Amino acid sequence: ILKMADSKDQGSKVTPTSAGALKKGSYVLLKGWPCKVTDIKTSKTGKHGHAKCNITGKCILNGKSYNEVQPSHAHMSEPLVTISE
Repeated sequence: ILKMADSKDQGSKVTPTSAGALKKGSYVLLKGWPCKVTDIKTSKTGKHGHAKCNITGKCILNGKSYNEVQPSHAHMSEPLVTISE
């Protein structure tokens, strides 16, 4: 069973991370839902732009898939997830 960490034993339920540092299998908040990253694609920079990350994840609470596109330098929230059996 996956669940988010209890705030009593942690200072915060999320930690900041950059979109470019995410890997497949890590956890991130997508559209406000805690998701496990199932796919991440990074585009190259354009002539005047920044690299973009297309992040797809499956919610650990309701099982739905969510998608977000963020610049690779954007700050995202990584939830603290504990695995209990």
